[in-house]
Amino acid sequence: MPEGHTIHRLAADHDLMFGGRPLRAASPQGKFSDGAALVDGQVLEGAEAHGKHLFLGFGPSGWIHIHLGLFGKYALGEAPAPPPTDTVRLRLLNDTAYADLRGPTTCALITDGEKRAIHDRLGPDPLRPADTGDKAWQRISRSRTTIAALLMDQKVIAGVGNVYRAEVLFRHGIDPYRPGKDLDRATWDAIWADLVELMREGVRLNRIDTVRPEHTPEAMGRPPRLDDHGGEVYVYRRAHQGCHICGGEIRTADLAARNLFWCPGCQKP
Repeated sequence: MPEGHTIHRLAADHDLMFGGRPLRAASPQGKFSDGAALVDGQVLEGAEAHGKHLFLGFGPSGWIHIHLGLFGKYALGEAPAPPPTDTVRLRLLNDTAYADLRGPTTCALITDGEKRAIHDRLGPDPLRPADTGDKAWQRISRSRTTIAALLMDQKVIAGVGNVYRAEVLFRHGIDPYRPGKDLDRATWDAIWADLVELMREGVRLNRIDTVRPEHTPEAMGRPPRLDDHGGEVYVYRRAHQGCHICGGEIRTADLAARNLFWCPGCQKP
């Protein structure tokens, strides 16, 4: 499932490619035909993201709400667009660009009120300028749930996925099984600030890099990471490999329905 930086990047791309101009909308697959017909020919007034939710605003016509889920994919490119396949849920098109959406968990036309209800149930997003970590801290500081599970709970903090969860806990030397209530405020503030910085870089680079300058392949004289996801990381998807810092074996386990990765040597209880 894409993490929050990907959705914010998509929002920026939609603003750049389609914002402020009328566009064509269609649903070759047919599952979003009614919604596409209502925004066809309308102006995209703005795109925004909150966590893993993307919103495309069409004024009085409402908002297209998109959640990619586990299988959703976007293809964006320059016009002319290739012939659409029958797997495309939504195609947006103008004279210079196109966007094809396939396999999302959600693609629906919603009202302002329905959009506000989605925002209200989500936690603060490190990539939304007005959000802070205060609301998340109020829940974390009272919870007996592990910090690793809390970081994946979109009602607590929005946009953090499996990669950022594993990596930010490693960067701060925190045992993923530590209960939220056992964190102190200074530690949480440091985690939040780190997520803001890491995720902003994720938007800028369109990939996740979490290693500090002194731990890059060049600095350490080690081979670069070979992985379809790209990016240099400390523990994510590095189970049974050696830790870049202490040399110990990276562990993996199931937590909150996702694979957790951590270094017992660097993240002591």
